[in-house]
Amino acid sequence: MRTSERIHDRLIRRDIEAEQALPEGVRRDVPRNGLRLVLANALQSSGDQTVNASTVLPWLFHALGVPAALTGVLVPIRESGSMLPQALLTPWILRVRHRKHVFVAGALVQAASVAVMAGTAALGQGLTAGVVIIAALTVFALGRCLCSIASKDVQGRTVPKGERGQINGLATTASGLVAITLGLGVRTVGGGDIGAAQLVWLLAAGAALWVLVAAVYITVREPADDTPAPAVRSTDGEPNWFVQTFSMLQRDKAFRTFVTVRSFLLVSALSPPFVVVLAVRSGTEGLGGLGGFILASGVAALLGGRIFGRLADRSSRRLMAGGAAFASAVIVLLVLAVTAVDVPDGSLLAYVLFVGCYFLLTLTHTGVRVGRKTYIVDLAEGDQRTTYVAVSNSAMGLVLLVVGALSSALATLGVTWALLFLAGLGLLGVVASTRLPEVSRGS
Repeated sequence: MRTSERIHDRLIRRDIEAEQALPEGVRRDVPRNGLRLVLANALQSSGDQTVNASTVLPWLFHALGVPAALTGVLVPIRESGSMLPQALLTPWILRVRHRKHVFVAGALVQAASVAVMAGTAALGQGLTAGVVIIAALTVFALGRCLCSIASKDVQGRTVPKGERGQINGLATTASGLVAITLGLGVRTVGGGDIGAAQLVWLLAAGAALWVLVAAVYITVREPADDTPAPAVRSTDGEPNWFVQTFSMLQRDKAFRTFVTVRSFLLVSALSPPFVVVLAVRSGTEGLGGLGGFILASGVAALLGGRIFGRLADRSSRRLMAGGAAFASAVIVLLVLAVTAVDVPDGSLLAYVLFVGCYFLLTLTHTGVRVGRKTYIVDLAEGDQRTTYVAVSNSAMGLVLLVVGALSSALATLGVTWALLFLAGLGLLGVVASTRLPEVSRGS
C-alpha cells in the first residue's frame, strides 16, 4: 500500500511539474486544447487517407488513363515536397505571433488542392489530367509543409510533456479507421477495383475534411509569441536559411544525432511498397487484391495509435529504436521465406505471408512515426522547436530522395536486394539511437 501511494504521489508530482512548464492561462486551457488538437489531427489523418499518394492517387491515374511514368513521381512529390521547403519557410513562420494561423492557412491550401484534383478527375483524361493532378499535389505538399511546421510548435506551447504522444496516437487511430473503411470499400466495389466517378466523390470528401480541419484548429487557444524571431545572418546581414540548416546540424550534437537516426528509420517507411511488388509478382493479387493491403494498413494504424502513444510518452527514443530493429527483423525473415522456402506462387499461403509482413511493417512504421514526432517536440522548447522541426524535415526531404533512389536502383537487380538494403539501414538506426539523449517525461 505504501509503495502504491508513493508511485501515485510521484505521478501526480510529474503531472504538476509538466503543467507548470506552461503559463497559468495556458494550463487552464489544456483539456480544451487537447480535445481540439485530437479532433483536428483526426480529421487531418482522415483527409490524408482520401488523397493517399500510395493508394488512392495511383488508382485514380489508372482509371483516367494517365501514363504510368507519372505514377512513379506521386510519393516523392508528396513526401519531399512537404519537407524540403521547411527550413526556407521557418524565418517567415517565426514572425507569426500565433502559429495556429499558419496551420489553418496550410489546411485551406490542401483543401483547395484536393478540390482541384476532384474537378480534374471529373472532367479530365490522360496525360493532361495527370499533369494537372501532379501540379495540385505539389501545392498540396506545400500546404502540408506549413501544417507540419506549425503543428509541432502549437502542440508544444499548449500541451505539457507526457500528453503529446497520446494526441498523436489518437489521431493515428482515427486514420486507421478511415483506412479500414476504404479497404472494405475497395474489396466490395468491383472486387477491389473502383472507377474514376467514385474517386471523384472520395476526393471531394477529402477537400471538405480539410476545411473542417481549419475550422477546428482556429479555435485552439494558443498564447501569443511576443519574442523577436531569431535568425542566422549571412555575410551581408540577411537571414540565410541554408546556412542555418547546416550550421545547426554541425553545432547541435543531440539534434544531429536525431536527424541521423531518423534517416535510418526510413526502413519502415520505404519497405512496404516492395512487399506489395513481391505479392503482385507472385500472382497473389487475385486472392484479395490491393484491398487486403489497405485493410492491413488500417488495422495497423488502429492498433498502433492506441499502443504507441503511451509508449512514446514513456520513452520515444526506445520506441524508435525498437521499431527499427523489429522492421529489419521482419524484412530479413520475409527475404528468407521468399528465397529459401518453396512457397507456391499464387497460393493463399503466399498471400497471407505478404499481407502479414506488410501489416507488421506498417504497424512498426506507425510506432516509429509517433515516436519521432514526440521526440522532436520534447527535445526543444519555444522557437527552437519550430526550427528543429523545419531543419530536420528539410534534411529528411533530401535524404528521402537519396535513399529512395538507391533502393529503387537496387530493386532493378531484385526486390529482395532493396529490402535487405533497407533492413541494413534499420540496424544502423538501432546502433545510432543509443547516442540519443532521453527527453521523454516518463524516461
